[in-house]
This record gives sequence, structure tokens and C-alpha cells, in this order.
Amino acid sequence: MTKADSKLHCTLVQSTILWQQPESNLLKFEQQIEAITNTDLIILPELFNTGFCFDTHLAETMNGTTVQWMQKLAQKNNNTLMGSIMILENETVYNRMLLVAPSGEIQYYDKLHLFAYGNEDKYFKKGNKTVVFELNGWRIKPIICYDLRFPVAARNTENYDVLICVANWPHTRIEAWDTLLKARAIENQSYTIGVNRVGTDANNLTYIGHSNGYDPLGKPLLKTTSNETTQHLILEKETILSIRKKFPFLDDRDDFKLL
Repeated sequence: MTKADSKLHCTLVQSTILWQQPESNLLKFEQQIEAITNTDLIILPELFNTGFCFDTHLAETMNGTTVQWMQKLAQKNNNTLMGSIMILENETVYNRMLLVAPSGEIQYYDKLHLFAYGNEDKYFKKGNKTVVFELNGWRIKPIICYDLRFPVAARNTENYDVLICVANWPHTRIEAWDTLLKARAIENQSYTIGVNRVGTDANNLTYIGHSNGYDPLGKPLLKTTSNETTQHLILEKETILSIRKKFPFLDDRDDFKLL
């Protein structure tokens, strides 16, 4: 481990999202991103360019406007961008998390657990595998919103360092959001970060943020807020290594595989 990768600077962007207005949302997020300095990773909410809608006509390809926008900003500001959008591929739409590096390289994950309670499964296709992103020597496990409720898919069998969840998680179930993020950190002995939106959408669902990070013991690292905000976290590899060495609980994981 080098000094360069011993720490990961992360910025959580908790924002309102304009309903089905990709162009306006990209402009809004670009203004927020341009004000961010000294960070490695900028994390945006789920479906940050449209809101949690099912107008699949707004889905883009991997060569579309939003992906190119992410590549442009990542290169310009020399940091990595992360967030989910609707992606059209082979006539199928996915809720896809993208990790876009300054080099233009893209890593992605398709949401495994579609929110049937809200009819997401009627419009999107679920992913078929879990993945781990690589960034500056850090191993990042991505999940999206409803995935957070299912601990097996987030299970730390790949020796990842941080679990990152992007979401449109409404205020009526915010206690579950806070609790599940903390639980995922404890059971996986990893940093866990959740980035949620704020504001009200066209379905009259209200979102109050509560974006936060937790250390591998479940300690919250930020003070939660219900306002638009950008918050900065510094993750340290030594914290993970020392906790896992002192409490080697991952050695006693159940031996099974889901995917």
C-alpha cells in the first residue's frame, strides 16, 4: 500500500433532482461539482439525471449525453464520478451505476433488486451479477437503493474496502435507511457510504437525504442533514486493516454463494 492509496477522499452530493429534466439536472450538478476541490471520488444519487421515474424514453446508451458529460467532468476536474442513470442496451433498460475515471474508463453495475413495490420491475431489467470497482487501490462494492435491504448481495466475500449505495429513499422509511447502512458496515467490516437525494418528486414522495458514511464498526462519520449539501469524507485503509486484525470476524463467514 502506497501513501497515495492509503486514503480515499470522497464527496457526497445530496441534491434535489428535477423531474424528467436531464439537461437541467446535468447543468445543476455540473455547477455543484465545479465547486468541489481536493477529492478523489464524487458520488451522485440514484437516477440523478431524471429522478426515480419510469419514462424509458429518457434512457440513454453508454455513448449518450450523460455518460459523455461524466467523462468530460471527470477529465476536466481530475476526479472520478459515480452515480446511476437509465441505460438502454440491446432494447433493454437498466438502472445502472457508473464509475467514470478521469481517463474516461467506465466500470458499471446493474441494479440487482428492482423495487417491485414501486413497479420498477415492470420497466427495467435486473442485473445478473455483483461487481467490485477498482479505484486508486481501493475496492468498492456498488449497490443501488433497494439493494440495501438484501445483505447477501452486499456480503463481503471479495475483501472489498467500501460499500457505496446511491438512492432515492423516501422520508417515510428513513429509519430503515439509517439502520441498514450502519448494519452493512458492521457485518462487512467495511466503510459504508449512502448518498440519497432531497426534495419532492412528481409522485409527491418527499426525500430528506440522511446521506452518511460509517466506519467498519458502524460509527457514523457525518452529521446528517435534510438540505442540499456536499459533504467530504476521508477513508483510511489503516482503519480497515486494524479493525479486521483486532476483530477477525470475517474469517467466520458462512460459506455459501448467491451469485
